[in-house]
Amino acid sequence: MSEIIGGLFTSHVPGIGAAIAKGLQDDPYWKPFFDGFLPVHEWLERRKPDVAVVFYNDHGLNFFLDKMPTFAIGAAPEYRHEDEGWGIGGFKPFAGHPELSWHIIEQVVASEFDPVTCQSMMVDHAVAVPFELCWPHTQSWPVKLVPICLNTVQHPLPSPKRCLALGRAVGRALKSWKGNEKIVVMGTGGLSHQLEGSRAGFINTEYDRFCLDNIGPNPEALLRHDSLDIVELAGSQGVEILNWLAARGALTGDVVELASNYHVPISNTAAATVLFENREFLPA
Repeated sequence: MSEIIGGLFTSHVPGIGAAIAKGLQDDPYWKPFFDGFLPVHEWLERRKPDVAVVFYNDHGLNFFLDKMPTFAIGAAPEYRHEDEGWGIGGFKPFAGHPELSWHIIEQVVASEFDPVTCQSMMVDHAVAVPFELCWPHTQSWPVKLVPICLNTVQHPLPSPKRCLALGRAVGRALKSWKGNEKIVVMGTGGLSHQLEGSRAGFINTEYDRFCLDNIGPNPEALLRHDSLDIVELAGSQGVEILNWLAARGALTGDVVELASNYHVPISNTAAATVLFENREFLPA
């Protein structure tokens, strides 16, 4: 039987990819953030997941304002990344897992969600940067990818409650999957930041800490704010916390926090990394 071994939550700032390309991991500006991935690398090496189910938001590479689905699930045999204009070229291709993707799609539709299904799909820095952070210096990615894209760009946005419920539907689908893969769930984006307008550069460390304190033990606490509240509290891009909520919903049962890191700022963004493991799969 398949196992949901844990969850990894991280910012996906495109500048991180540029820093990796330039070898700036030990630069004083970047080092506190990259050091937060040392326990992640150790855990991934020890647990060796086979599949990553990634909740993220697209920034215009695959979807744009004229066609922006609320939820979309990839069911392609391969996903590619293209240069988005951030100074980082295309990353290695990502092998898909179409069979698992279709199982998830069928199960979430049965749970009364209506995702767009994508048998051809590009993934942007919101997937590529976290993969590069988790598995640096690899010739090919050691996991297969199931991408689940949430709209955090074009209003009206899905509610936090709806995103958490989507994640829980995905978690039920993963638990019912008959394969024998070890699955890691990832939520990317955030934390608080705003890139445009009179509040450009806005960061709310108090709200970020609230999210970090509750996303593991009490994700329902994040439902006290609707999506527009989150825009006010965390900035127009800080609403990417919806990706974290959905990913947290996919982690079934109790979770244990193994590592957490919070570093302000990176490219006008409050950057964070959190690693959870499902309690039932903690090694003795």
